[in-house]
Amino acid sequence: MAKSDLLVPGSVRTYATGRIGLWSHSGHIRTLKDLTLPEVRHIALPNPQHAPYGVAAREVLQKAGLWQTLQSRIVLSENVRQAYEFGRTGNADAVLTSWTLLHDQGGILLSDKDHTPIRQSGGVVKGAKNARAAQAFLNFLSSPEGRQILAKFGLQPPGDGR
Repeated sequence: MAKSDLLVPGSVRTYATGRIGLWSHSGHIRTLKDLTLPEVRHIALPNPQHAPYGVAAREVLQKAGLWQTLQSRIVLSENVRQAYEFGRTGNADAVLTSWTLLHDQGGILLSDKDHTPIRQSGGVVKGAKNARAAQAFLNFLSSPEGRQILAKFGLQPPGDGR
């Protein structure tokens, strides 16, 4: 989008890096290897065709050598929230999705060394009525106070991890 001239030049910035987590409603799935257990029939993850967290989840499983083995069990969701909901409602036995949804649910944080960084970025839209407020918000997200809040909810500062 930044290349489409819809954003104010120089306003785009990466303010955080996302992480992938593993979660199960039962709490019995504690490692990627646990996903191969016979009782794990459905594993939800965001669709890698359009969701960066889905790309990262697939990369994690590929690096662990599990993608091919588990492919028939994978249920693709439209987004990170839907993947979590599949697990929360019992429609999936395990979930690989954004750590921001799992950090306070007993999830397991997976290594960011096993996937491409998930950069959270923002920019100011050209012609926005509140362009100054938008820029101030982006500045806040990049400030020590903003980063502390983002960390509380599972995001790392940009550039951390890799």
